[in-house]
Amino acid sequence: MAEPLEVVCAADLAGKPIPPRQEHVEGMIPAGNVTLLYGDGGTGKSLLALQLAVATAAGSQWIGLPVARGSALFLTAEDEVAEVHRRLASICALEGLELAEMSDLDITSLAGKDAVLSVADSRAGTMKETPLFAELERWIEGHGNYTLIVLDTLADLFGGEENARGHARQFIGQLRGLAIRRHATIVLLAHPSLSGMASGTGTSGNTAWSNSVRSRLYLERVTMRDGDRVTEPDPDVRVLATKKVNYGRVGGEVRVRWTEGVFVPCGQPGIGNSAALEAIRAERVFLDLLGSYTAQGRYVSSSPSSTFAPSVFCRDAKAEGVTKAGFLTAMNNLFAEGRIVNEAFGRASKTRHRIALKRDNEAASD
Repeated sequence: MAEPLEVVCAADLAGKPIPPRQEHVEGMIPAGNVTLLYGDGGTGKSLLALQLAVATAAGSQWIGLPVARGSALFLTAEDEVAEVHRRLASICALEGLELAEMSDLDITSLAGKDAVLSVADSRAGTMKETPLFAELERWIEGHGNYTLIVLDTLADLFGGEENARGHARQFIGQLRGLAIRRHATIVLLAHPSLSGMASGTGTSGNTAWSNSVRSRLYLERVTMRDGDRVTEPDPDVRVLATKKVNYGRVGGEVRVRWTEGVFVPCGQPGIGNSAALEAIRAERVFLDLLGSYTAQGRYVSSSPSSTFAPSVFCRDAKAEGVTKAGFLTAMNNLFAEGRIVNEAFGRASKTRHRIALKRDNEAASD
């Protein structure tokens, strides 16, 4: 039998204070709801999520962004506690924390165990919560609830058909019910489909996953196309992109670098502010245009001339609104980071220089 509906008359809301919208990470992760964090295999999404859990428990920043303070539960079906321990040691060392201070962070590993939280009921055509789901909620309730719950990963915890829209919506609905009842923010980690990786959207094959959550993030490697070849300028750099957020702006990006076992912001102080995000976007657009121009045999220069890269790029239809000044700053930053170089080309009697992507262990050629 269905539960009775709770109906509120709109007029009864008159005169009552408007409840503020809560966010766990401003503009990226809404509080009290479910966020999907996608990432290709090996990109480091589990590490990034663990850093979020540490930041929540310690009241520190997460990749340069302020985070709501509170207790956190990190549930992993992929890694053993020993691996989480190693990662925690690296995170705490970077943050200047002691593991003994992490009393507000709990860890549970289901690696090698049955980790399914919900299975498909073939007769009813619905998703049914497993005893493990009930045990998880009992644990959460018994420990005074958690501000943040990280679930790693969807493939291990979901026992339905991933491409079945109804199964996807119901599973997210079950997690959202848990988030509402326990006043928690849930971050669910997942792998994108091959098409999601190829398109850059980071989604799975079923759009119901993205449609059912309030926020969707995608952690991806930074690649460039150089002719027919796809290269990775810096294998330690990742971009965390906001692909969907119901109550904020889509398209925000944070560039991070893997350093000493931890992700850190890529040399951008105050990474959460709009100026820093614009700088990151300008670098991305500069690299994208450089790759396209190089593939077409259209070379640009770092010296003021008719081929001066900032002047050429700001007039391109794919400039995404980046100004000449923005491209100039991006170019200087990319040179300083060693991600682009000046490359000689042409006849020996008339050598010229063009901007090129730095190729590791590869000599510059004509």
